[in-house]
Amino acid sequence: MREVAVIGRGLSKFGERWDSGLRELVTEAGVMAITDAKIPVKSLEAIYTGSMSPGRFTNQEHLGALVADQLGLTPIPSTRVEAACASGGVAFRQAYISVASGLYDLVLVTGVEKMTDVTLKSATSILGAAGDYEWEAFHGATFPALYAMMAMRHMHEFETTEEQLALVSVKNHLNGYKNGYAHFQNPITLEEVLSSSVVASPLKLLDCSPMSIFFW
Repeated sequence: MREVAVIGRGLSKFGERWDSGLRELVTEAGVMAITDAKIPVKSLEAIYTGSMSPGRFTNQEHLGALVADQLGLTPIPSTRVEAACASGGVAFRQAYISVASGLYDLVLVTGVEKMTDVTLKSATSILGAAGDYEWEAFHGATFPALYAMMAMRHMHEFETTEEQLALVSVKNHLNGYKNGYAHFQNPITLEEVLSSSVVASPLKLLDCSPMSIFFW
């Protein structure tokens, strides 16, 4: 197996990007990544795109072809990869394997999602399909509920406190405050997390992640 290196990167701002569709996001960060790599566009040999349920969120199922066409990279092989929250990671893994094996020398890895163009009810249902819909989501076990049960078990086994869980959110928001690409860029306090409304006990509103869209 050969050594593999990342030679360029691009990233769009996270958030409710009402001004942009998947095409615009692909262009925004894809061109940035190719430019950063300082390589001729035509030297790219394949594309791997990670995305969860784009057909249900944006009615765009065939992202492999869409990304290649939008970036002017047809007719190179372009594959969409889906693994729920791990979609981007699995796309990166597939690209790594293709270069390490010697199949390709230069590939583009992308990840794109836009979850805010549907109602909250629809988004909850779509996200529920990332779990076991028949045994979990169908009976009301949304992801906040599932993670709340995991948190309760962790608290039971390790005596973790709600304050300790809340500190994770405080840390994450502080990191977001320092990151110009983050959805939220406002630091929060421990007291604000603990006093926010309960979503699924012991998880509160400021413990939970928002729905963002992005391209990388």
